[in-house]
Amino acid sequence: MAMNLGHQIGTLSGKQIPTEFAAGEQPSSTTASPSAVWKSPAGNLRSNSPQENASPPMLTPPLTPNSAGEWSYLINLPMLRPDLSVACQAFATSSPLEMTEEEVAGTAEWTDGGRKDEKKGVSVFVMMPLDSVTNGNTVNRKKAMNASLHALKSAGVEGIMIDFWWGLVEREAPGAYNWGGYTELLDMAKKHGLKVQAVMSFHQCGGNVGDSCTIPLPKWVREEMEKDSDLAYTDQWGRRNYEYVSLGCDSLLVLKGRSPVQCYSDFMRAFKDNFKHLLGDTIVEIQVGMGPAGELRYPSYPEENGIWKFPGIGAFQCYDKYMLSSLKAAAEAAGKPEWGSTGPTDAGHYNSWPEDTPFFKKDGGGWNSQYGEFFLSWYSQILIEHGERILSSASSVFEATGVKISVKVAGIHWHYGSRSHAAELTAGYYNTRFRDGYLPVAQMVARYGAVFNFTCIEMRDHEQPQDALCAPENLVRQVGLATKEAQVPLAGENALPRYDESAHEQILKASSLNIDGSSNDREMCAFTYLRMNPSLFQPDNWRRFVAFVKKMNEGKDSRRCLEQVEREAEHFVNVTEPFVQEAALALMP
Repeated sequence: MAMNLGHQIGTLSGKQIPTEFAAGEQPSSTTASPSAVWKSPAGNLRSNSPQENASPPMLTPPLTPNSAGEWSYLINLPMLRPDLSVACQAFATSSPLEMTEEEVAGTAEWTDGGRKDEKKGVSVFVMMPLDSVTNGNTVNRKKAMNASLHALKSAGVEGIMIDFWWGLVEREAPGAYNWGGYTELLDMAKKHGLKVQAVMSFHQCGGNVGDSCTIPLPKWVREEMEKDSDLAYTDQWGRRNYEYVSLGCDSLLVLKGRSPVQCYSDFMRAFKDNFKHLLGDTIVEIQVGMGPAGELRYPSYPEENGIWKFPGIGAFQCYDKYMLSSLKAAAEAAGKPEWGSTGPTDAGHYNSWPEDTPFFKKDGGGWNSQYGEFFLSWYSQILIEHGERILSSASSVFEATGVKISVKVAGIHWHYGSRSHAAELTAGYYNTRFRDGYLPVAQMVARYGAVFNFTCIEMRDHEQPQDALCAPENLVRQVGLATKEAQVPLAGENALPRYDESAHEQILKASSLNIDGSSNDREMCAFTYLRMNPSLFQPDNWRRFVAFVKKMNEGKDSRRCLEQVEREAEHFVNVTEPFVQEAALALMP
């Protein structure tokens, strides 16, 4: 007997649902032991790659004046309990699955519900796989998707986050939008009672941390970039980055008669027109992509082809002709035309460390000079202006629809303890020992009533390589204070997949926003968990996740410890085990 997978996984995370067995069939009692898979990161990750592997610097003036879908390997992990193996196995198939209205109605939140009527606590969303929609514009692994959405809803999850890829929807021709796959995926979310954070993904998928598939920019955009390579971000050695169209040409008609910002605006307008019946109800948030990985930043630390490795400082991305034209105009306006011919040429390489470079070293470094202040102010300001243009467009398109607009900012925590904060500077955040680089971003977000979304919420300082002066906790604290001053809502994400109690505890702590002793009722407005995959459904991981969601929903005023909630989650999983095990065995070959 092949039992409905949504029914199988739903019973894993909700109330028992009556199931009919064929004559002669009996529930199985097979069991297996779980095992966790996350391991602590290495303590020292300093790169010692030989200098000759990097492109040699082109020392052009001026020198500084004072001197970032494959899950098959997880399916057969040992010690995986059969009931949860169904969820993992389902990710490897794409056969259709339908759920009856009775089955959907039978879905119940864990124990006595995930959210209180007064809506205290922090809503938890879960990121969907990057390849949730295929290149053929269909739902990928529909069978697994339906089952997993059922489980997430039953566990008390508020909703899901979905990437709407520009490179899939408007792939073939300008203005030709194909929402196939997304329409069905949104219908599935609505059927399961899940809210949706929709990401307008105007960047390439592939080449960043966690990218499990490749989705390039639209074909016709790539054709224009091939004709004019300066549409791509460029470093000082002439290396082009095609993850995202350079912000230097934001307002220029370089994409088949439209500017990049016009293309983004038209895409969002087409999205609104196609899904207007879901806006404000199922679709509750629009996260607007503004750079690589959807983040408001420059592609300063690209992992593709091994160009950058953690914790290198990255490299400035201002050497395409459009960016250099802007720099030249800014230098002339400042009365320093000699500063407008190029960016810093003594800022090291992608994998350098601050003290290895004249520009970023703590004593006498160019970053702290008059020239450094001019350049870094310009470099960060045009990034903020880029964000403002897109936010203005998004706010206009989605006005009066009932959805929130959000902006994602990267959590660049390495070298945070240095004076120059070199890795943040190359990414476009003018944040140093002496300057707050996140307050201007928060103020820009606040002007449009948007949400400031920040990553690395799960990280603790001591887990990171200390020789790289990593300080994610201090960074999150700084961002929390900046958003408080700007009076803008703060939401969070984990930067890397984590399933352990330590990460959950840190997220709970960070989301409470008890930063300066006067946060009162302020909490993060939402948290998005990275990401739905087979590892999430492993027994220990799933038990901890269900408890984590419950604890987040209860809010910071809850006096119950996480361990107590986890014990309830263990009972909850065990109670449904016989039904789910039988379903798993029935589906085995």
